[in-house]
Amino acid sequence: MRIGELASKSALSTKTIRFYEQAGLLPAPPRTPGGYRDYPNHAVSRLSFVRDAQAAGLTLAEIRSILALRDSGQAPCTQVGTLIEQHLADIERRLTELREARSALRELARRAATADPDTCTDGDICTILTRSAGSLNGR
Repeated sequence: MRIGELASKSALSTKTIRFYEQAGLLPAPPRTPGGYRDYPNHAVSRLSFVRDAQAAGLTLAEIRSILALRDSGQAPCTQVGTLIEQHLADIERRLTELREARSALRELARRAATADPDTCTDGDICTILTRSAGSLNGR
């Protein structure tokens, strides 16, 4: 099938398909005698996999490594499971950091709500953000 048909079936643009091909996620298809790309039918499912894997948060490099395993005849389940666990751990770490940042920002918002600009001196840049104005949750 030509790239336009593949784009339609996969709900991706032709530009994205060419990018995936250049990035090693989609093998270069054979060419017709006229020089057009002639994609096999399974390219649709491969592109769907790439899209689903990206939606799950996997990077293109990770997706490429999964596809390489599959292309070599191995089931990539163990690697996929490991990648998912790594991404979950990363998200948990980021969520913790975001909760800490939210707590600090709430404290700053409380200070901002009670700040009196008339009490700022020329030496103060902004007392809301100055550590000596109070604790910033240990920061």
